[in-house]
Amino acid sequence: MVEHATAAIAQGHVEVVLLVYGSTSRADLKVRRRATSNLSFGNRGPVQFDAPFGHTLIAKYAMSARRHMHEFGTKIEQLAEIAVSARYNASLNPEAYYRDPITTADVLESPVIADPLTKLHCCIRSDGGGAVVLTSEDRARDLARQPVWVLGTGEAISHTTMSEWEDFTESPAARSGALAFERAGVTPEDIDVCQIYDAFTPMVLLSLEALGFCKKGAGGPFVEDGSLRVGGSLPTNTDGGGLSACHPGMRGIFLLVEAVRQLRGEAGDRQVPDARLACVNGTGGWFSSAATAILGVE
Repeated sequence: MVEHATAAIAQGHVEVVLLVYGSTSRADLKVRRRATSNLSFGNRGPVQFDAPFGHTLIAKYAMSARRHMHEFGTKIEQLAEIAVSARYNASLNPEAYYRDPITTADVLESPVIADPLTKLHCCIRSDGGGAVVLTSEDRARDLARQPVWVLGTGEAISHTTMSEWEDFTESPAARSGALAFERAGVTPEDIDVCQIYDAFTPMVLLSLEALGFCKKGAGGPFVEDGSLRVGGSLPTNTDGGGLSACHPGMRGIFLLVEAVRQLRGEAGDRQVPDARLACVNGTGGWFSSAATAILGVE
């Protein structure tokens, strides 16, 4: 949404764009207005050929995780640390849904959902909503509050079905991220804070590799020392992410909101000191698509 809105503004078609998302996912479950599990995104088109095999959404991510473990020796404990770090960050966020600390053992011992992923490897179900206003550079300079600038964006699409996915260990963020960083004129080494879609822990691992924060296959060692926590070398999902803070069905808008709060210095106890550049990355489907935005205060 950000890439399309900024393009429209840059071409002079519009001056102000409101991006908004909201869902009552958790409330709907309580009154049985929606299914308890998302088995697939419909069975029309190419997906109909996957459907007979019973692939649930999480099963596709579980296969990706297992392949990464097989190829690169990634440990399930390293994936679990992503959930532990998210909960640590959530403990600093008074609006997070879950704030009590968890351990690697807690993650590993929670109920298995799709091998090798357990319940705490998965995002929560919550209600929630958010909005972002985008406007032109000229108008932004006259705003009452400090603007955050869209420095570069990129988007990419990979596959629709698992049978079309040539490499289960590569996110299309490898392409969307390269575009965003090139257009912004910065590198992963310049980034102060990340907001990465985290419906499942493998999503974070593969995204970090694809975006260039570590080499492909090195995501496990990269995250295992707490680097994703506030105070770590690459604070990521500083509000607690979809794993602990908020996930009402789609999470992209919350990534943008948290990035803006960090860059404005409005994040309270979870504030990353002197945050100047943020990388935001959303993922769609089962690593089927990716969109990346580099935001900055200058």
